[in-house]
Amino acid sequence: MQYRYPSSIPVLDHKYWYSALHLHKPESVQFCNPTGSYVVYLGDHIHGARESPSEVEGEEEESYNKRVTESHYDLLSSVLGDNKEAQDAIFYSYTNYINGFAAMLEEDTANAIAKYPGVVSVFPNRGHKLHTTRSWKFMGLERDGAGAVAGAVAGDSLWTRARKLIGARYFNKGYAAFVGGLNSTFDTPRDTDGHGTHTLSTAGGSFVPGANVFGYGNGTAKGGSPRARVVAYKVCWPPVNGSECFDADILAAFDAAIHDGVGVISVSLGGNPDSFFDDGLAIGSFHAVRKGITVSCSAGNSGPMPGSVSNTAPWIFTVGASTMDREFPAYAIFGDKKLKGQSLSPTRLAKNKLYPMVSSKDAKAANQSENDAELCFLGSLDPKKVKDKIVVCLRGINARVEKGEAVLEAGGAGMVLANDVTTGNEIIADAHVLPATHITYSDGKVFFSYLQSTQSPHGYITKAITELNTKPAPFMAAFSSQGPNTVNPEILKPDITAPGVSVIAAYTRASSPTGLAFDHRRVSFNSDSGTSMSCPHISGVVGLLKTLYPHWSPAAIKSAIMTSARTRDNKEEPMLNSSFVRATPFSYGSGHVRPNRAMDPGLVYDLTTSDYLNFLCALGYKADQLALFTTGTAPYKCPAKPIRLEDFNYPSITVPNLSGSITVSRTVKNVGPLGTYTVRVRPPKGIQVAVRPKSLKFDSVGEEKKFQVVLKVKNRAAASDYVFGVLVWSDGKRYVRSPLVVKAAGRKP
Repeated sequence: MQYRYPSSIPVLDHKYWYSALHLHKPESVQFCNPTGSYVVYLGDHIHGARESPSEVEGEEEESYNKRVTESHYDLLSSVLGDNKEAQDAIFYSYTNYINGFAAMLEEDTANAIAKYPGVVSVFPNRGHKLHTTRSWKFMGLERDGAGAVAGAVAGDSLWTRARKLIGARYFNKGYAAFVGGLNSTFDTPRDTDGHGTHTLSTAGGSFVPGANVFGYGNGTAKGGSPRARVVAYKVCWPPVNGSECFDADILAAFDAAIHDGVGVISVSLGGNPDSFFDDGLAIGSFHAVRKGITVSCSAGNSGPMPGSVSNTAPWIFTVGASTMDREFPAYAIFGDKKLKGQSLSPTRLAKNKLYPMVSSKDAKAANQSENDAELCFLGSLDPKKVKDKIVVCLRGINARVEKGEAVLEAGGAGMVLANDVTTGNEIIADAHVLPATHITYSDGKVFFSYLQSTQSPHGYITKAITELNTKPAPFMAAFSSQGPNTVNPEILKPDITAPGVSVIAAYTRASSPTGLAFDHRRVSFNSDSGTSMSCPHISGVVGLLKTLYPHWSPAAIKSAIMTSARTRDNKEEPMLNSSFVRATPFSYGSGHVRPNRAMDPGLVYDLTTSDYLNFLCALGYKADQLALFTTGTAPYKCPAKPIRLEDFNYPSITVPNLSGSITVSRTVKNVGPLGTYTVRVRPPKGIQVAVRPKSLKFDSVGEEKKFQVVLKVKNRAAASDYVFGVLVWSDGKRYVRSPLVVKAAGRKP
């Protein structure tokens, strides 16, 4: 059934709709061995792409969809030799704006179809993972987003606020193809996990006074585009070998969202980087962007490992995660020390009493390993060694709140959670099940040293409070995935960073705030962390810009947000990473989002569908594959001379293998007042930079000007690894900032 949302919703007053692809977990499922499910991608519809969902209605639409589906049956039956067998194999036929199908296939059948003319790609139905109030004020957002593009899900189900949420759909056939048959509990878009509710309300939640988590962070909650309407598309389900969102379902949701007429799509999930035509998320977002829909995606939670960033396609708006200036400090007190940690624990220790303390490694149960006890796995602690004590656990592997449950089950009074070296200074406020606090790696070393050097260590954990205007902020979250881009190093990823640590937003009452089986508490709002949380912040800002500038392309909106971002914290110092070392564009992209500045960017770097297809030509995608796409009314043709990837008109400039010198071209479009912009450059270390011309005069809105950037290796040793600089165009009021990222090529032997 095709859903049609009411055309009476006006355009500038709630015209653009926001959609989110997210997770809800139903009841448990019986898993089976993975089956041979594949996606067959055919590019554009040869039957003629529809310009808008309103072009075909009713019986005409049904007839159109039937013709497309039958063409898919015909293609598959030409290999299988039987049309009925083809119909039985296909479980999705993409009939709207994406052309293709998903089917159960033998490997040799998939390989045979891949060789057919008219087939762009055939790839396995791969699984992806989820990347799981104060934040808007911290970003300086002053407008309330009248008629903006975002939405919220509040309360205990997806249809609590019918005037806000105008649709909810679910897609699980790709998941079913992987795990086997599903029972009826899977046939619902309801949120039983909280991830989708949290992300959707961050982007477009309505104004809700008294939002808090166990009394912490109390205030009026709102999303970035609080007056928008929203649609939810559920594509994620209980994890199977770490995968919970499958390509076939993701493509079906994209195809539906484009057809439904949404204006922004927010996707807080991702997988390992892959070639673009073998990635359902890259394919779906490409078709969305072609229709003027901005797609923002989370960068991933695999940091701080270099090259871990996902969702790397240039048409995707890729978002990293950083902190904000709100904390929930709870102090660990011992000896003459008072160490600041973070917590949302609703319980507290008895006043005026010091508690004995022990390292979890020294409290291991007889049949458990030291490693398990150090990490406070459930059942790893000896109740005789833990009872009525504060236990110090090490972060890593198992859930942070689960560690506290292990202490509680063993009779412990409280927990101090210490970071390991990889998580550094990133501490997270969790709704712990006992009095607890989370401290940094450096403070953890102090704490462990005290325990080892003191015969009878005693201490205390204070109850957490809400503290605002903390410094430094923002700094990058340790978990936020980092560049360089392993698919195309010429494109800097992530693009931007936004608040993704201890973000308070609406939550489902069908699950506990921790999502863990032993936790029976329920909340209407919850604090969560991840690039899943930072992504909808950008989606909300995109919604505002689409309201202000409805004719801007997704690339122009993306450019406005990127080039107006900041790279300094609230101490006016360069942004840091979680170890309090200076961060780089591989962590934050262009910087931390500044919504108000993005509303008046001055100049933008724009891109069209043809530019993206030219980019794919330059990557070596076959001309006959790309000819399956249309630009205007004609099939696309690769240019006789492919573009250089370094000249792709991206708002950042990256040269990953500079040997000698290179001249890079860019074009900027004036979207502000008429005037003259002059350039200034802070060159990367060891690199000489020159810009031609040094000034650009604009006499009209929409006027475009081209400039060139000459990059030359001046000191090869200094630039043997990636080095970073910045290029800024300014008219004295607006500052159009682009990162410069360069790595010198090694000397030939």
